[in-house]
Parts: sequence; C-alpha cells; structure tokens
Amino acid sequence: MSSPPSARPVVTRFAPSPTGYLHIGGARTALFNWLYARGRGGTFLLRIEDTDRERSTPEATEAILKGLGWLGLDWDGEVVSQFSRKDRHAEVARAMLARGSAYKCFCSQEEIEAFRERARSEGKSTLFHSPWRDADPSTHPDAPYVIRLKAPQTGETVIEDKVQGRVVFRNDQLDDMVCLRSDGTPTYMHAVVVDDHDMGVTHVIRGDDHLNNAARQTQIYRAMGWDIPVWAHIPLIFGPDGKKLSKRHGAVGLHEYAAMGYPAQAMRNYLCRLGWSHGDDEFFDDAQAQEWFDLPQIGRSPARLDFKKLEQISGLHIAATADDVLVDEIGTFLKAAGRPILSQVQKDGLARAMYCLKERAKSYPELLEKAHFILAERPFQPDEAAARALDPVSRGILSELTLHLQNASWKRDELEAAVASFGSAKGVGLGKIAGPLRAALAGRTVTPSVFDMMLVIGRDETIARLNDVAAG
Repeated sequence: MSSPPSARPVVTRFAPSPTGYLHIGGARTALFNWLYARGRGGTFLLRIEDTDRERSTPEATEAILKGLGWLGLDWDGEVVSQFSRKDRHAEVARAMLARGSAYKCFCSQEEIEAFRERARSEGKSTLFHSPWRDADPSTHPDAPYVIRLKAPQTGETVIEDKVQGRVVFRNDQLDDMVCLRSDGTPTYMHAVVVDDHDMGVTHVIRGDDHLNNAARQTQIYRAMGWDIPVWAHIPLIFGPDGKKLSKRHGAVGLHEYAAMGYPAQAMRNYLCRLGWSHGDDEFFDDAQAQEWFDLPQIGRSPARLDFKKLEQISGLHIAATADDVLVDEIGTFLKAAGRPILSQVQKDGLARAMYCLKERAKSYPELLEKAHFILAERPFQPDEAAARALDPVSRGILSELTLHLQNASWKRDELEAAVASFGSAKGVGLGKIAGPLRAALAGRTVTPSVFDMMLVIGRDETIARLNDVAAG
C-alpha cells in the first residue's frame, strides 16, 4: 500500500483556466501553493486547464504565465496542458469501466431533461438516476454512450479539509457524474482527478468554490483505488464592502497591480496576508513566509481587499529594498508600462537620490514623481502649483538667495544654516523660502527636502536652476 499524501514529499499545483487575465484571487491561490511547497522542499507544478476549447485562448495562457513570472512564482518542470492529456483521461474512464466502478449510459440529453421536468412538476428531486447503472451488458444498444461513475448511493463522503474542517456529503445527494462524454472527451471533474494523480499532487489548495467538487472527485479517487490528496479550500477575496470582488472595487487583475507600480515582493507579502496570518506579523520577506506558512492558519471567512494596507506594505518594501536593486526594478517597471526607459545618467542620478526618495513612496510611479528633480532636464516647465509659488516676490527672494548660496559650504547642516541666516536677515521664515525654492529646483511642489535636492544635484546645478528662475 502506498504512503498517505501527508507522508510523501509535498507536491502542489496551480491549475488556472486560460479564459482571461489572472485574477488577484487566482494569484493568491498560486502563492499559497508555491509557499506551501517551497517551505517544505516540495514541488510546485503548473497546469493550464484548457479543455474548454471555445473559451480558452493562447493569449490568456500567455497572460497567466506572464503574471506568475512578474509575481515571482517559479514552477517546477514543464507547464502541463490539460487538453493534451485527453487520451489519458479517456483511458482512465475505460479502466473504471473495466473495474466495475463506472458504467455505460445510453440516455440522451432529451431523456434526461424529460426526467428532470417530470420530477420538478411532481416536486421530487431532479437528481438523475440512470436506468443503465445495473443493466446487463447484453441489453446495451449499438448507440453512443457516456461513461458515468458508479457512485455509492448510501452512506457519506467525508472531506477532511485543512481549512474548512470536516465536511460531510450524503451520497444520496450526489449523482453518477459523467466522466467521459459520448464524443470521447472528458469532463472537467474527471480530468482534474486524473491529472492530479498522474502529476503526484499531494495537496490540493484551491478556492472554496471547489469544495463541492471535492466530494465528487474523492469518489473518482476511490473508484480507481488511488490515494486521495490533502484538501485545503480557501475562502474567496471580497471587496472592502464585504461583497464579491468585482471591477467596481477597483483592480481585480494581477496585471493591473503590476501596471500601478507595486513591487512584486510587496504583492506577495500583501496577498499572503489576505486570509492567512502569523500572529501580528504583517511585513515579512519570502524566506519568512515560506518558513511560517501553513494551512491551519488560513481563516474560514472571506478576506477583504484593503488598498490602504497594500500601499502601506508596498511602501515598507520599497524602503527596505537596496538602492541598486530598486533602480533596476524601476527600469523593469518602465519598460513593462511602455514608458521611456532611463538613460545611464538618469539611473546614476536616481541611485544618488534614492536615499531621500524611497522612505515615503508607496509605488514606483510615486517615487518617480518625487524623482522628477533628478530625472528631468533644465529648463524646467513648472506644473501649475509650482508656477503659483514662483510669483515676482518669490523670484526676487530666490535671486538674493542665490548670491547667498554661492559661497556656502555644500554640506547639509551648513546649507540649512545659510538659508536660515538669509531668512532671518530678510525677516521671512523657512516656509516662505522653501516653497519657491522647491518649485525652482524641481518644477514641482511635492518633492524631497530642498536640502536633499541641493545635495543630490550639486552646487553648480542648484545655482543654474535658481538663475533660470530669476531670468524667467
């Protein structure tokens, strides 16, 4: 007898249907599978469930692979196409037939629908019971047939779920599901079981909308005498209002978050915390997540998307990232977003300025906006707010300040002292000087400290920008 799944090396899988973009809920499911496998030295597999040929598209498959790649979830081995395994699915259905755990059903769709219509009119259960279940093979007609699972009709099918707990299904409430259609194609429910078995999957971690499927799939495992995997059905993600997540709540596709400029490591951290917890820990890295993640800590209630929490986590990761790594990541973001890439001079400037940019930035676009002063070239075109700050009086003050700064030592404390001394002599506070100075140095009003900007761009560039404003 083979070992139970819990005693074998861990194998998890993510099995999306390629019918559209990678939903943020699907991304979290992939992450949970990846964390569980990686944290136990196991294997994380990827299968594309493309049996629905009308809705499955190569573009959607590519979007899924791209999304997982961006999120940093690497998988083991080749990507498996479920459709390519249809012959194997049929083979197993015929094996069930030979074992006596399945049977041929010759009922047409019209007959089945007539049965259900009659049951509805009589107020009876519409659960279909095929008259061919126990028919003598000698009575079989030469006609198309489906292969149905010969499911138990009494007793219970019990799912010991690592998240949902013990879930009991009465067998008299489950019908003999179709495994193989009359055209020889497998049903989704059957194909999933065959694939998971053949791929050696020990733990099935997926959304709780599949919980009912687990009962039917368990019966297929038993019909073939196969080991049943460990089940873990995770609640869905809801919007901030507690309702099912939809586009009215904002971004629902993983690609949208990438386009908004959230770091991938921040998304991993944030998604991990959606429905799972490790004490009060909210900010952590991949190594910690892999060490800590376990199924019992997943809650049974739906998680709620919280954009403010995402921004907070994102900001913490940006602040904690090494400057050179951050410059590279921003370059990747710009390329992916179709925005102009940075020159080497801009990269060097960004690296010098990073110390005063990354502490409060919540996303790459926000960081880049604050970096305008080092990325743009003179003469600046001030935005509307900056233009208002550069009125004639302010220009006059800056003109005098320029002369005051030319002989200043270019160190932060001495620059601060020089500006304070100038303000005192003129009878104006730092606030009256800082606003126009900020506008002159950056063409923006939201920037790092004016002293940080002066240090980053240097004496000559600072004086040149102030002269531009005075001449303006």
